[in-house]
Amino acid sequence: MTMRFEPKTQELERSFFTLFPGLCKGCGLCIEKCPKKCLDWSSVLGVYGTPSVRANNDCIACGVCQNVCPDCAIRIEKKLKH
Repeated sequence: MTMRFEPKTQELERSFFTLFPGLCKGCGLCIEKCPKKCLDWSSVLGVYGTPSVRANNDCIACGVCQNVCPDCAIRIEKKLKH
């Protein structure tokens, strides 16, 4: 049986936060390094059956989580200001 891990995108106030569960091993480095402490564990399981992460609207789209993720499991797309 093949597992399929679909990307999970959250629309936040300042950005689109996309998590790739097939790449996330649940190390928690992104949670630890987030300057706004806006990341938490989610019910979506990652590649090793460990919880992956989700963001909340406190996210400032700084990209620290994306940059520290050793597996490139997070993508931050800032929204354009109008």
